[in-house]
Amino acid sequence: MAMTTIIEAGSPVQYWRKIRECWQYRDMLRMLSYRDVRVRYAQTFLGMAWAIINPIISVLLLYFVFGVVVKVDTQGVPPLLFSMAGLCSWNYFSRVVGEAGSSVIGAQSLVKKVYFPRLIIPLSKSISALIDLLIVILMLAIMMIAYDIPFRWQAIMIIPFTLMAIMAGIAFGVWIAALTIRFRDFTHILPLILRIGMFLSPIAYGASLVPQPYKWAFNLNPLTGIIEGFRWALFNTPLDINSVWISLVVILIILIGGIWYFLRMDQYIADII
Repeated sequence: MAMTTIIEAGSPVQYWRKIRECWQYRDMLRMLSYRDVRVRYAQTFLGMAWAIINPIISVLLLYFVFGVVVKVDTQGVPPLLFSMAGLCSWNYFSRVVGEAGSSVIGAQSLVKKVYFPRLIIPLSKSISALIDLLIVILMLAIMMIAYDIPFRWQAIMIIPFTLMAIMAGIAFGVWIAALTIRFRDFTHILPLILRIGMFLSPIAYGASLVPQPYKWAFNLNPLTGIIEGFRWALFNTPLDINSVWISLVVILIILIGGIWYFLRMDQYIADII
């Protein structure tokens, strides 16, 4: 006797099926990512040069505020290198989250016409932003050579920390994309959140400067362990391994929760937008 499996709305089987569909639609995911890269620099005078100009301006501003005005302790690392190492993860994270927030709403004409797993829309932002991340990492490597900073064996550890940054971008990006569909206020709130998050993350200062009573709350920021891990891998600065584990656990919880909430919203997306 043949067995029949009934997949009900909201069941774990249904969620797993939708996640698998993202792989089946990988060509569309690649196409959307490629389109994002082309559109980002289309009809601009400098083109891809903006991927270099933006981080340079950001790191110079951070250097002026925290290296000249405030003069924070950079743990023996040149201030420009210290800030650039922190900027690698933050630049990627902020771009993914910022673009994923309005990604589904921006693709409403596509969403209403054909069926495809909507989850690939915010996921495409995490792929298209990889080019900018690689450019910033390359710039950091060139700066290290210019400053005559030796590459140590643990430099290879930037790979797992980069993967953590990608996971963090996807986790928060999927959450914001789903929340923005339901509450359009997030299109206005998100820039403010990212602006605050930039100063709450140890980009131009070390986590060691945070007073001990507030350390536990500071470590709940998933970028804390990632940024500190980047600096440890490149400059052998002190690293609190607990902050890394806390970041990983927070990222996994937010990632699982974000995908679950987005897939729950999936059946209503076409009607809401």
